[in-house]
Amino acid sequence: MFWLLIALLGAGVFFADGINALLTAWQLPEYSHGPLIPVLSALLFLRQLKEIPFQPGPKNDRWPGVLLIVFSLLFGLLGILSNIHDIVAYALILWIGGVLLVSWGWQTGKLFWPPVLHLVYMLPLPDTIYYKTTTSLQFISSEMGVWFLRLLSIPVFLDGNIIDLGVLKLHVAEACSGLRYMFPILSFSYIFAVLYRGPMWHKAVLLISAVPIAILMNSVRIAVAGVIVQYYGIEWLEGFTHFFEGWVIFLACILLLFFLAWLMLFLRRDRMSLVEALDLDTDGLGTQAMRLQYVMPSKALIVAALCGVIAAAGLQALPERGNSAPERDSFALFPRTLGDWKQKGTRAFLTKAIEINLGADDYHQVTFTKAGEQQNVNLFMAWYDDQSNGGVHSPEVCLPGAGWEIAWLERSDVTEIMGSDTPFRLNRAIIQKGETRMMVYYWFQQRDRRIAWDFAAKYWLMVDGITTGRTDGALVRLTTLITPGESNESAEGRLQDMLREMQGALPRFIPVD
Repeated sequence: MFWLLIALLGAGVFFADGINALLTAWQLPEYSHGPLIPVLSALLFLRQLKEIPFQPGPKNDRWPGVLLIVFSLLFGLLGILSNIHDIVAYALILWIGGVLLVSWGWQTGKLFWPPVLHLVYMLPLPDTIYYKTTTSLQFISSEMGVWFLRLLSIPVFLDGNIIDLGVLKLHVAEACSGLRYMFPILSFSYIFAVLYRGPMWHKAVLLISAVPIAILMNSVRIAVAGVIVQYYGIEWLEGFTHFFEGWVIFLACILLLFFLAWLMLFLRRDRMSLVEALDLDTDGLGTQAMRLQYVMPSKALIVAALCGVIAAAGLQALPERGNSAPERDSFALFPRTLGDWKQKGTRAFLTKAIEINLGADDYHQVTFTKAGEQQNVNLFMAWYDDQSNGGVHSPEVCLPGAGWEIAWLERSDVTEIMGSDTPFRLNRAIIQKGETRMMVYYWFQQRDRRIAWDFAAKYWLMVDGITTGRTDGALVRLTTLITPGESNESAEGRLQDMLREMQGALPRFIPVD
């Protein structure tokens, strides 16, 4: 146990940033189930340990675990140097898997992959994946919720994921908390699949059923909210009633999982009760926990422990890496005149709720006009001193939430058109709401890179974090209305003209060095 404790101590110091990232994420409603995941994984581990006989004595297959531990330390170092602490948390799970392989050997340790993999459910999703996934699910839930309301003859209008009930507009992200119970339901479905005694396809059905069940019940929740507003008033949605409604739906999801598992029993030739099929026996887990004291020291365990201690000590010896944002001018000083383009009116400000969701350290939203042009050009810029915790939200995700449909989107290289010395890639899109159409340009800027793909922006964020310690960046978006009868080329010409004029001013506000 001594060397195992040393390994735990070294890992606790080395993976501290990842552990802190988990503790922070668990404060959010979407991940408030996080503290339960290690407990459930530990129970799964002890349950599996019951099936493995006590095998004292030396083992010759421990070294693959050492290799996995070394890899986890290198992977964690990547996250530390890039200031992306979620990567450190991912590396911690790999380290746990490595410790099991070292302690029990490859032949036995590899059998413990289900509880180790279950730990993934305690991790926050990468922001880009999170926003794209939940936004898509919210749209589906919105449409189904509205369908239920119309079945009940309740007048309702859907605009994006905003449900208009006449007396109240419900935003699905607020009314349903971003499908906050999707993640714990996924965890429960995984446990159901692991515990279920039956064919593999039964396990697969139980595993993937979490998503449709959560979407269905989330739609029901939206419909219930609409019924409450229609017949009882807005005030009933606030306070305890709203909270209680959420937990009722969550428990209903769990009951549906049990019901699905029960239905699976009728597809089996042998007759088993639900308790037998799910193998819910917890007797003897305490005895299995006591077996941990018999983890004997070995060369592999000693090497693994020393690797962790050396890595932790080396981390403390690293010089302080500056990750402060570069000096820049505030967007408040952005020029009101760019060539023939002149600012129209005053700077526009977002609502407090949108500002919080945006999470930018500085942003600027203004409208420019030019004599002879049919329409204006709207300019929006958002600057982030540090993108390691959140960062830029892609308009591809945000625009549909406001009711705009993306009719057409492509990534384009405008390096030659703009006469740029460095690659210039951006997104060109046409968005539509009813009969109103707009042309959009937007890109992500990190130092001198103009990037169209949000995943590529995350990659370069990691590269810059490792090589320079900088994690700053920006989003720039230009939009213009396409008037009835106007060609797309004409509207795009306005954006390109504006884009050329603003390039000289941008480096003051979005530094490239």
